[in-house]
Amino acid sequence: MKHTIASTTVPHRTIRLILGDQLNPQHRWFSEVNDATTYVFMEVRQETDYVLHHAQKILAIFAAMRDLAQQLRDAGHQVHYIAIDDTDNLQSVPTNIDALISQYQATVFEYQAPDEWRLDQQLYQHGRRANIPWVMVDSDHFYTNRNEVSDIFTGRKQWLMEFFYRQMRVTHHVLMEDKKKPLGGQWNYDHDNRKPWRGNPPEPQDTRTLHDHSDLWQTIVNAGVKSFGNPQARQLAWPLNRQEALQQLDAFIDNALPQFGDFQDAMSVKSWRLFHSLLSFALNVKMLNPREVVTKAEAAYHSGRASLAAAEGFIRQILGWREYVRGVYWANMPEYAEKNFFGHSRQLPSWFWDGKTRMNCLSVAITQSLDHAHGHHIQRLMVIGNFALLAGLDPAEVHRWYLGIYIDAFEWVELPNTIGMSQFADGGLLATKPYVSSAAYIDRMSDYCKGCYYDKKLRVGESACPFNALYWDFFQRNANSLAKNPRIGMAYRQLEKMDTATVAEFQKQAKIILENIDTL
Repeated sequence: MKHTIASTTVPHRTIRLILGDQLNPQHRWFSEVNDATTYVFMEVRQETDYVLHHAQKILAIFAAMRDLAQQLRDAGHQVHYIAIDDTDNLQSVPTNIDALISQYQATVFEYQAPDEWRLDQQLYQHGRRANIPWVMVDSDHFYTNRNEVSDIFTGRKQWLMEFFYRQMRVTHHVLMEDKKKPLGGQWNYDHDNRKPWRGNPPEPQDTRTLHDHSDLWQTIVNAGVKSFGNPQARQLAWPLNRQEALQQLDAFIDNALPQFGDFQDAMSVKSWRLFHSLLSFALNVKMLNPREVVTKAEAAYHSGRASLAAAEGFIRQILGWREYVRGVYWANMPEYAEKNFFGHSRQLPSWFWDGKTRMNCLSVAITQSLDHAHGHHIQRLMVIGNFALLAGLDPAEVHRWYLGIYIDAFEWVELPNTIGMSQFADGGLLATKPYVSSAAYIDRMSDYCKGCYYDKKLRVGESACPFNALYWDFFQRNANSLAKNPRIGMAYRQLEKMDTATVAEFQKQAKIILENIDTL
């Protein structure tokens, strides 16, 4: 039945599902204790196996789920926890729900809106066949609803994040001098945030809490869950509850935000995190609310602890980009996942899984990702993603790799960043140009080129940096698609100045590189 009839023999009983990226102890659900409501957590193979995940991602999510479940129990809530190795675990969300509805004789099932299209559809379709009320509520997390970004751009020829970001600044009165004028007279200080880091000032100390979850990790392995990357099970440093996430937020605001603006695009072999917050995991599993993160960054500017450029650059990532890509995701799924503007189909080289390549920049970025389940946005975009696009790797394969390797990667945020921003596979819906470069950009923003097997200055020859020939070959072979793009006109003007022999030479070099991609 689709509605509940009052009865003295059938008590009202509600089951509420909490997914692994819905770990917000401040959700409205928890404001009152009700013995007729049972909160359900599930560790299921459905969620560990849909792509190959980094070991730390699986471990941290399971550990954080268990932490919140215990918090709820301690607060007096009824909790049913299904562990990965429980004998009655049916290993999928819908089948476990059905079993629990039967076990508890539930009269209502409730869940928070999933952020991934596949889960949203799975629960919606299953709910259509349910014989009890099946209710979805908001996760109480984002600034915008799923369709708000699409509504903002209704009737406009092109979607632009900058337009959306300014709207958000005005609507939520963030870094504003008055209702229409931004503080400092500028909306965006991106130009001030592109300095390389040469060791000074020193990176802040990592003050995150270390956890020993070797027993849980062994349980995960024994259950047959496959993964890759270093689990760091005895020294897991990711926050597992809201208290730890808040401590990490405060440490970032005090110790790293003042330098974040200057060096947010910098890369170095000397530091895997530099001045980045490492808050994206806590944000994306909802331990932290984006509003409190933005508020603290804004307060740091007003109190003189951080420059306007630093505060604005950080806030733009959360209030602007994070909300924007979510809107792009919901406006374009499910077709968005299949986008392949250039028709790229090359498989990922084997060293994407172990970092063993002579290209130092890629070796460092990939090895760091395998070790820490993290890489900052320039490593993801302008090193790994840059190579993937220039080399013509299959964007669907690249998407699955990004979704698996990074601890903060959930499809709503990762897919647009990969398919749209990194691989330009949507043909320009998200990004206004392909984000590619030769070795020069990587050398300017990092120390990766020092001591590399390949020479950053050479275009051709055995020791020439592969980025150089691949860069020009990419523009040459995609001239019909890209030559009229006003944001990359300079590349084509340079190509026009090259003689036929020079073009043929770098095309030959690119062919050799791609034929030997596994041994670079």
